[in-house]
Amino acid sequence: MTGTRTKTRPDRRTAILDAAEEQFAKHGYDGVTLRAIAKHAGVDVALPNYYFGPKRDLFDAVLVRRAEIMNQLRLNQLDECLQQSDQAPTVEAIIRAYLRPLLIGDHVQEEGWKNYYALIAYVNNSPEWGGVLMTQFFDPLVDRFMDAFRLALPGMEDRDLYWAYHCLSGALTLTFAQTGRIDHLSGGLCRSSDLTDAYEHMVKFTTAGFESFRQKSCT
Repeated sequence: MTGTRTKTRPDRRTAILDAAEEQFAKHGYDGVTLRAIAKHAGVDVALPNYYFGPKRDLFDAVLVRRAEIMNQLRLNQLDECLQQSDQAPTVEAIIRAYLRPLLIGDHVQEEGWKNYYALIAYVNNSPEWGGVLMTQFFDPLVDRFMDAFRLALPGMEDRDLYWAYHCLSGALTLTFAQTGRIDHLSGGLCRSSDLTDAYEHMVKFTTAGFESFRQKSCT
């Protein structure tokens, strides 16, 4: 009996991370307590602090858990993009490598990933968190993509490149939020939960935006 219980008992660390992810995504950092997370996870109130330390450390642990997965998926796509041709990669291919792992696939319908995307949208749009946490978890990845864009757009000024990326990142995190705003605005023609449709439109729109700076550098 003891062996059976041990096998079927949920992983308490994972349960705490899942509960924290959902609560932070719904209520923000300041709207959540460790006690509430423990209750939502179905564990003793002392366990979140035991496993992760203070709330800020748990918040970081929630962010890094899926960030590592996201970053590796995008790096794999970027490497594949760069190796496919002896010539410089296209802007569209780079943008697809950046977006596709996040917006296309069975995982995007999983509740945990939905919560994580909402949390990333919250962090990236927060003056308190965005500059610090997005830098900590995503800057090395972004630097790789910026180098790829420089290959695709020789002569593009770095100032323009960073603003173009800023617009791409903003479009992505707004899509992550899935607020339903576009559903109402379009009268139901578009759905914020349709990430495949969002992906295709974002690729076309942001590719044209980056490419417009190629034209600028040639004039």
